[in-house]
Amino acid sequence: MPERLRVAVAATVDDESRRIVTEREPRVDLVVGPELLAPQRYEGDQGGDPAFRRTPEQQRAYEELLDGADALFGVPDDDPAALARAVRANPRLRWVHTMAAGGGQSVRAARLTDEELQRVAFTTSAGVHGTPLAEFALLGLLAGAKRLPRLQADSAARTWPERWLMGQLAEQTVLVVGLGGIGAEVARLLSALGTTVLGASRHGRPVDGVDEVVTTDGLVGAAARADAVVVTLPGTPGTKGLLGADFFAALRPGATFVNVGRGTVVDEEALVAALDDGTVGFAALDVVAREPLEPGSPLWDRPDVLVSPHTAAGSPTLDHRIAELFADNATRLLDGRELRNRVDVVEFY
Repeated sequence: MPERLRVAVAATVDDESRRIVTEREPRVDLVVGPELLAPQRYEGDQGGDPAFRRTPEQQRAYEELLDGADALFGVPDDDPAALARAVRANPRLRWVHTMAAGGGQSVRAARLTDEELQRVAFTTSAGVHGTPLAEFALLGLLAGAKRLPRLQADSAARTWPERWLMGQLAEQTVLVVGLGGIGAEVARLLSALGTTVLGASRHGRPVDGVDEVVTTDGLVGAAARADAVVVTLPGTPGTKGLLGADFFAALRPGATFVNVGRGTVVDEEALVAALDDGTVGFAALDVVAREPLEPGSPLWDRPDVLVSPHTAAGSPTLDHRIAELFADNATRLLDGRELRNRVDVVEFY
């Protein structure tokens, strides 16, 4: 093992994040060219200004920086092709950390060889997004239970109707599909509110805060018992279109549907049909199958759908939490220990 780790900063992160890395793991040598990275427009802006373009000289300098590193903090330009180039141009590269929780899909899209996937370890930022995404899920669940679209419509019409009943999360059963870090945090919050929590995962193992766990084979049966659903699954070939017409048809009438995982998990035509017939009474979507959401999508302009532009995970301290995770993994790599959040190079999650 090397005594020190030369890390090229390949993604836009702030000065404080870089300080966290070197302070927590002094054996890391960070190399960064701030002028080579897209400037941040706001705190936590990982992509940086989309209008940023490098000159040919800057692009050469950027690639030279990547090609002399032992590890990369971020996927270069968040581009699978650039990742593939960096892996192939740098035989000393041993580790790449992706800023996204679902970074395994960038690794898949890079189409690396088996030898390259064995030579370079890939890790993700899974877990750091748990709290903000769980809060968004709670927002969606409460909006559905309290019938937010009706309140907004009455307010816009300056109508004061007769009193009517709102739902209570404490009296509902919520199905959490996916029990990783995000799903576990959703379950913890719901359990504290007195909600009955069903959970679905591939392994079916018990999770704190979840009253009952089923495997994904039992999703339709669990849906029949659910007043609301929260999806936290990653986008993989195994989860693509997992929630289709049979799943939505099984839900209790007027169910709330929240997705903070990946849009590809959901058959959107089936979701729209379920909204049309009232099986789903309200949907809160931080993700959609194709992003950005196309202007002609039927999900736009519906009072029973809240669309968030894949931004629910963002917070001013997100980069700092990722830096803490990266520093911990740098220590693990230097000490010869197992890395956290290592990408499964078969399933790519």
